[in-house]
Amino acid sequence: MRKFIIVVSFFLLASGLYLANTMVNSKAPTAFAKYKDSNTYSGTIYVSGMGGHFAVAEVEINPSENLPIKIINLDRIEIGDKNTHPTHDPRIDVNDRTRLYWSTYKIDKESKEKVIHVGVSDLKTGNVIKDQPVKIPERAEWTTAMYCASGQTKKSYIPMTMSNEAYIDFYDKETLDLKNRVYLDSLGYKDNYIFFHGTNSADMKTFALTINKTKPWEKPDAPGAATGVIDMLLLDLPALEQGKIMVIAKNTITGSPEKTKTFRQSFTPDGKYLLQSAADRFYLLNGDDMTVVDEEMMIDSENHEAISTPDGKYAILTLRKNVPNPEGKDIKDGMLQLYDIEAKALVGKPTSTCYACHKDAEVEGNAILCGADANWNM
Repeated sequence: MRKFIIVVSFFLLASGLYLANTMVNSKAPTAFAKYKDSNTYSGTIYVSGMGGHFAVAEVEINPSENLPIKIINLDRIEIGDKNTHPTHDPRIDVNDRTRLYWSTYKIDKESKEKVIHVGVSDLKTGNVIKDQPVKIPERAEWTTAMYCASGQTKKSYIPMTMSNEAYIDFYDKETLDLKNRVYLDSLGYKDNYIFFHGTNSADMKTFALTINKTKPWEKPDAPGAATGVIDMLLLDLPALEQGKIMVIAKNTITGSPEKTKTFRQSFTPDGKYLLQSAADRFYLLNGDDMTVVDEEMMIDSENHEAISTPDGKYAILTLRKNVPNPEGKDIKDGMLQLYDIEAKALVGKPTSTCYACHKDAEVEGNAILCGADANWNM
């Protein structure tokens, strides 16, 4: 890894900050650890970049401040380039916090075959430990967007696709061999949805999955319009790891057609709540039955991620918001917004994490958020 001191450093962070859900002490064996008794937080966020890299962002969070999230330092890890390894989803191993699993969300443009990639990198050195090309199955006919969200168990890395048909893959963490591939057509999901997203609970007993219902697709490469109707499934994770679908709970929530679309999510450490991003709104859901506890509308922005602080007191929402550039033209900026889980209210103002860097570095165009995972200082 090397320090960013020029334009690239700003661009890496702006390329994506779509915070992920698995956050723990580097010595902790479980998916979450209890944080010190304080409302201030610091840690390192590994941020996915479209150019085949991860920015390494050291952050400080203080909910009592007007702009509570500050980026202190930047570094980076490379896995490839924008043609071969555009990525949305870092996933730090719960068994070894120095190992970063990742997947790619676009087809490799330089491969002779139709493949995407899964891999693992060493966070101590930044080196790729293993890179596994994966052939796209024929059942995935719409392949504009592939791997995005993911979960894990102690033995498996679990990325899932946004394709249609979408599927959930289980890779052995030691070998990166594909163990199981699970489709949900047996539950009636085939040509009536878009964008699978999901993740594991902290105890790894359940797996939350969101499915955006659409109008019927006219043809395989023409997605139907999102209806705003979203199925929330809670699956038995040990069974799913064996390729078996066991639905523990199901709930259907309804937002606005074409505006409400669920993306990434995380459980609170105790599993009490699921923090669910949904574009034009944020949902606080009960973790055991997926019912709605709170619904927070976004103002002039889209919510693409929701992650718990290590003590479960707050959620960090990532937003995509239109802002004017110096020429007066609207572009998308990536911002972070704090949410108080107990008070069920937004806290302070959102912090610009993307366009602020783009502007200083004189990089033009949109500055949007993507996936990330983090190690917290305990």
